[in-house]
Amino acid sequence: MLFTQEHNEIRRTVKNFVENEINPYCDEWEQAGSFPMRELFKKLGDLGLLGISKPEEYGGMGLDYSYNIVAAEALGAAHCGGVPLAIGVQTDMCTPALARFGSDELRKEFLAPAISGEMIGCIGVSEPGAGSDVAGLKTTAKKDGDDYIINGTKMWITNAPSADFICLLANTSDDKVHINKSLIIVPMNTPGVTVAPKLDKLGMRSSETAQVFFDNVRVPQRNRIGNEGMGFMMQMMQFQEERMFGAANVLMGLEGCVNKTIAYCKERETFGQPLINNQVIHFRFAELQTEIEALRALTYQAVELYLSGKDATRLASMAKLKAGRLGREVTDSCLQYWGGMGYMWDNPVSRCMRDIRLVSIGGGADEIMLGIICKLMGTLPGKKKK
Repeated sequence: MLFTQEHNEIRRTVKNFVENEINPYCDEWEQAGSFPMRELFKKLGDLGLLGISKPEEYGGMGLDYSYNIVAAEALGAAHCGGVPLAIGVQTDMCTPALARFGSDELRKEFLAPAISGEMIGCIGVSEPGAGSDVAGLKTTAKKDGDDYIINGTKMWITNAPSADFICLLANTSDDKVHINKSLIIVPMNTPGVTVAPKLDKLGMRSSETAQVFFDNVRVPQRNRIGNEGMGFMMQMMQFQEERMFGAANVLMGLEGCVNKTIAYCKERETFGQPLINNQVIHFRFAELQTEIEALRALTYQAVELYLSGKDATRLASMAKLKAGRLGREVTDSCLQYWGGMGYMWDNPVSRCMRDIRLVSIGGGADEIMLGIICKLMGTLPGKKKK
């Protein structure tokens, strides 16, 4: 992509924010299992970083999505994955459909304060029995006068313990699974909404994730985003931004693993010479950095296609797939060169390995990405008709 001075300014702003407001506290937040989300989001909102590609009339910068990707990539320099994940939920997961399809009233009530950092959002798609299988979700929103009555449960909901609203995907009819769903904004303080205790996760320890229950939750139908039955389509569009964000966000983290491991291998000596002098090691670093650059190019190409108004599903899915798999390859290779030090919980590569493992699961598992790519290649077998 051809970056402008404005791109570079956003990159610089995010870089400074990460260095001054996130990295000095990562160890503390990882141990606590949370970070001061309201305080940090307000600071991000004051800098305009929560609404880079959102409409100006609601407080956003009104820039195209390439600027969002520059910010996502710069956030990847954080010394933990949980804080960038929480920010990405706010900017690229629970608000894209609201910004594009929400009513003016709904955007004033929820989008504007999400952009300013005064409200925290989360996205309600996954369920205990329907993670990557979005079509199989069971949560219902049934009409009752001018309202919806919502029943069901959502699982693995990042930001939920602190969130003010959830962008909820629910079944609003008994029609076919791809046309019976709607996205609904539900305030988290609505009677009947219960957030379970925080989940104890393998990685992303500094982000708050929980199960959310809905027991006869009443919300006005005006809280629906766009037309009824269009929720599945809107969520698929949100997934594209989520997947491109995820691919961009891992780049600097993986480069950080490589660079920190190179520094360690220059200092650590075995058999009378630095580890880095072993050809198998310095060649491996060259391979890993080449793979990271290939992922960067693929991600940028997906973004360019998205900006041109064309369908970026294929490339975004490929970037998401590659990011998850490369994340495992880079962290595993680097950790090996730290030896016993790499097996320690507080080692930076050890943390990155735990955090980045989510990329192959969240936002559509690797197997879902492979299925999408195969379908677009014309190699996915069709279901047999009964």
